[in-house]
Amino acid sequence: MSAQNSITDFLLERFIIERKKFDRSGIYAYTQRLLAYNSNKIEGSTLTEEQTAALFDSGMLPKSDSFYRAKDIEETNGHFLMFNKMLDTLDKPLSEELIKTFHYDLKSGVFEDRVGGYAIGDYKKRPNIVGMYPTARPENVPEEMAALLDWYFGQKADIQILGEFHARYEAIHPFQDGNGRTGRMILFRECLKTGITPAVIRDVNRSEYIEALKEYREENRTEKMSLLLKAEQEFYFEKCKYFM
Repeated sequence: MSAQNSITDFLLERFIIERKKFDRSGIYAYTQRLLAYNSNKIEGSTLTEEQTAALFDSGMLPKSDSFYRAKDIEETNGHFLMFNKMLDTLDKPLSEELIKTFHYDLKSGVFEDRVGGYAIGDYKKRPNIVGMYPTARPENVPEEMAALLDWYFGQKADIQILGEFHARYEAIHPFQDGNGRTGRMILFRECLKTGITPAVIRDVNRSEYIEALKEYREENRTEKMSLLLKAEQEFYFEKCKYFM
């Protein structure tokens, strides 16, 4: 058995056991905190690693002289729920409906998005851009997402293919908000399902991540994404070994 397969087998087993036991000291809790902190931080969350951990462990935030932004707390809690939904649905193939479910868990408790009239658990209803880059128009999203999934299921998944899937998903930008976080959760999930070490994209590598997405949008290439994901695999692999 390869090291990558043994790591994913270990993760799948421990995630299930530790979650059922409400264990906050093992790889399940570590991964929940790591993913939620970094994925939200990439999108501008003001919560620290310590605050994210406290929110996961106790549902409370440490006393602070600064203010907490409600949306950051709501989206962090939503991310914890989305991770659990990801675990609960690993037996299902990736689908548009499943991706919408991830988005619903992430965003259903976010007051600001609901007041703003954002579609929650459904594709965007308004055009949006990423920086200066146009994304798929709302009326084209279902067709483009169906084509993306058709392409994906025709491939033999490895980290390069998953990197391309992620870049293409982010270029479509199917939701009004929450595209990066749902996309990175899908990336983690599909690594688990295909038996390769998951990649957790960290905020410290945000610049490299943005450049990798830019490379795909401008040149239709994913070399930078593949290099980044391989480095992030190595990071997470080393962290996992501590718990084995």
